[in-house]
Amino acid sequence: MRLSRRFEETVHDQFHEGQVPGPLHLSIGQEAVAIGACEGLRVSDAILSTHRGHHHCLAKGASPGRLMAELLGRTAGYSRGRGGSMHVAIPSIGLLGTNGIVGAGLPIATGAAYAMQVQERDDVCVCFFGEGATGTGAFGEAINIAALWQLPLVFVCENNQYVELTPQELHVAGEIWRRGESFGMPGERVDGNDVGAVADAVATAVARARDGEGPTMIEALTYRWFGHYAGDQAAYREDEEVQRWRTLDPLVRSRAALSDADAGALDASVEDEIAAALAFALESPITGPDALAVDHLATV
Repeated sequence: MRLSRRFEETVHDQFHEGQVPGPLHLSIGQEAVAIGACEGLRVSDAILSTHRGHHHCLAKGASPGRLMAELLGRTAGYSRGRGGSMHVAIPSIGLLGTNGIVGAGLPIATGAAYAMQVQERDDVCVCFFGEGATGTGAFGEAINIAALWQLPLVFVCENNQYVELTPQELHVAGEIWRRGESFGMPGERVDGNDVGAVADAVATAVARARDGEGPTMIEALTYRWFGHYAGDQAAYREDEEVQRWRTLDPLVRSRAALSDADAGALDASVEDEIAAALAFALESPITGPDALAVDHLATV
């Protein structure tokens, strides 16, 4: 979680220095959901992410240097700097993609889980999505097929209280974690700022999926500290609300379990890793127009 936090703080600084082309969506404050959910996953397990997915990437094993290079539009990035913040895919570690389209990961995750089932693998797919995605048609279609075919799929709603700039209560009806009940799918709501609670809930759901018992719906309540995108001043939120959620910082809560010496050593290690990642990214050439044709196939 500390690595994810410092990674995004560093990228945010680089954004304001003009080093990040395109939009940037930060997950600062939400780290416990990604790290807790991915804690017990195998490399062969798959995840689908969102437009706000840096913490998911790092939790699944992405190199901070290559991910930083991607966000900075450099050739050493995972997509040669062409995907940017919202479009990162690393199949070698089971990351099937972040996605700039709200809810777009849901049908992809369903297909990935179906492939695992057909191939008789005991792997599992975890699909991250925000509460706003529950209003899309893809959400209903995905949970219906997942439940009907008893797919090895875990739905993790990362509920950060805002659908872009709109408060959840003005956009989402009912309780998200219960959405699967009418399909016979079990669900659970957890404290998304408690990494242990997230890890336990997802571990139970993953075990069910591996045993052929089908999908689970998990709603993790959390909060993003910054606006919807870098540059969004979030004037639609009250300062009191933001400060209240900051007191529930998942890093502070987890840090209480560490000794001062261990916490200090961890901080120093993370600082070294982030400094190395930024240096690696900045040393890589900026992706130019000649990269447009790389990795493309044409049939005559």
